[in-house]
Amino acid sequence: MPDYALGVLVGVLHGPNFNVLHRRDPAVYGGLSLPELEGKIREWGAELGCDVLCRQTNHEGEYVEWCQELGDSAGGLVVNSGAWSHYSYAIRDALELASCPVVEVHLSDIENREDWRRHTVLEDIAAHRVIGKGPQGYKEALEFLTRE
Repeated sequence: MPDYALGVLVGVLHGPNFNVLHRRDPAVYGGLSLPELEGKIREWGAELGCDVLCRQTNHEGEYVEWCQELGDSAGGLVVNSGAWSHYSYAIRDALELASCPVVEVHLSDIENREDWRRHTVLEDIAAHRVIGKGPQGYKEALEFLTRE
């Protein structure tokens, strides 16, 4: 991992199925591919004066390791853990140990979807949450972190 000064690097972690984001319902998920979304996130980061490191995985253990690694080395974390947000206490535990602020982001309005999506195990440890604002939610998350 590159050597970034604390407060300069923001880690953006995407969970399962983001690699096929372009195939998911655009009315719910915004219609962008993961590379397009990450390109926008990096542009917003540059505008706000921070470096952004984006990662995506379909493997929960790898995601936990990234939470641990970036939780100790980044100035902030933006996490969209996808379906794991609703039940993964392993991810919650890893993020709870982060020495930087964590922002939970969801592209869709999870509070007005299926019952099982309405609660996340991350909501009480997140410094900020952005729900249902599509790709723009990542800009809000970066703005929050750069104000901190």
